[in-house]
Amino acid sequence: MNNTALMKRIYELGIVPVIALDDVEAASGLAKALCKGGLAIAEVTYRTACAHDAMIEMKKACPDMIVGAGTVLTKEQVDSALDAGAQFIVSPGLNPAIVSYCLEKQVPILPGCATPSDLEKAIELGLSIVKFFPAEANGGIKAIKAMSAPYKDLRFMPTGGVNENNLSAYLSFDKIIACGGTWMVPKELIKTKDFDQIEHLTRTAVKKMLNLKLAHVGINAEDQSDLCADILNKFSYEASDDREKSIFVGDVELMKKPAYGKIGHLAYSTSNVERAVFYLKQAGFTFDENSAVYDANGHLTFIYANEEVHGFALHLVKEKN
Repeated sequence: MNNTALMKRIYELGIVPVIALDDVEAASGLAKALCKGGLAIAEVTYRTACAHDAMIEMKKACPDMIVGAGTVLTKEQVDSALDAGAQFIVSPGLNPAIVSYCLEKQVPILPGCATPSDLEKAIELGLSIVKFFPAEANGGIKAIKAMSAPYKDLRFMPTGGVNENNLSAYLSFDKIIACGGTWMVPKELIKTKDFDQIEHLTRTAVKKMLNLKLAHVGINAEDQSDLCADILNKFSYEASDDREKSIFVGDVELMKKPAYGKIGHLAYSTSNVERAVFYLKQAGFTFDENSAVYDANGHLTFIYANEEVHGFALHLVKEKN
């Protein structure tokens, strides 16, 4: 996987668990729990002495997992991380010497930045993605939005104080590549090796991130669309919205022409269609690229799955803000 593909995968995953391991024997079980929960990625920090060996064990347990090294402060730690198979490097601050060394080694580095001066140094060094750290202590998503305005080509991975309650606020901003966090890998659960609970917390985090909800039900009404709309108007006491291809009555869409699905379709809204497609592909779904719709920035906002449910097609649509 080249560096461009790696950053794309990190964006699709959306959340990077940040881990400090005191016991290398927990590494294998932890990796499996994260992967089962939907996050096949981890940033293993050099805050503990076993980081190198822990990364090796995690990759052994889950070869397809993306493993990076965090809290990297020295060139020796960069070498150690690369020897362990780390695919990206994260540092708490911006040290030009460490950034340059990583670039020489052709490994992606996300240095911690919290000021415009930091961002300008990052740009000068040739970086396009940085870590915003510590995120909440430095003003959170409001600060990122304010600082990102002059630096339109920079993207951020906020870490520090990010949790399930503010995750959506961060990820809703299109300059955020992913969020780093520890809430799905609390130290006490790692210490007791409660990997089932870690898997549950991970799965809950992914569910929170995607926010998949039934948005509306579509019915292939064709030449009966006007009649059906009239009936639903009266039954639901709601006015219809007559559009080019369909008539909406509340959360029911009456299709004027034959469309996807033998009977109709089920529309699911999500906070990020691209991430939802990635996760649903892991579950076995495939998607019809011919149905894809993109916004002005090139982000996917709508797409149909190839699979149906009892005559109903399935499609994703970006949720309304």
